[in-house]
Amino acid sequence: MIASDRLVLRVPEVADLPWQIAELNLPAVMQHLGGPRDETAIAVSFEENRAALLRGDYGFWTVTMRETGKAIGKCGLASIESTAAPAEIRGGVQIGWTLAEPHWGHGYASEAARAVLAHGFGALGLPVIWSQTSDSNDASTRMMGRLGFERFAALDYVDPDYPPADNPTTVYRMARGAEAFQV
Repeated sequence: MIASDRLVLRVPEVADLPWQIAELNLPAVMQHLGGPRDETAIAVSFEENRAALLRGDYGFWTVTMRETGKAIGKCGLASIESTAAPAEIRGGVQIGWTLAEPHWGHGYASEAARAVLAHGFGALGLPVIWSQTSDSNDASTRMMGRLGFERFAALDYVDPDYPPADNPTTVYRMARGAEAFQV
């Protein structure tokens, strides 16, 4: 579990799966993540993610409101596994986040990301955390700047898993000690 002022990030519970399908697998939410996915694929990915976190591996925690326990999204760390990614970042650790649309614009994604970055650099001792998006994802691009990520345009790449509108994948990096935030 990771906590911040307004949020608690916890290992996903089995009861989170229907919520994730209903609230996170929507066209607006998945617009820059390849679009909505098949429910079976989501269930398999959910169980793999849950098992990874329970083993102590990288994964995405369920983001909940500290005061009410209400789930609002997910945020976490993952290994960069795309074979399309440049060798310099493949196998590196990246941060990602997804919030349900009613919770956009309240600073929750930034707060969750700051908590995950602090965990990654602190408890996990990671030297570098990467982040990726596309120029079409204005909100994530702005958030990466606010968080203190540095753009590495020379490592941008075309990812065939995403539509042309979301290519190229743009690459950002933060090194331990460069965090421009307080949790």
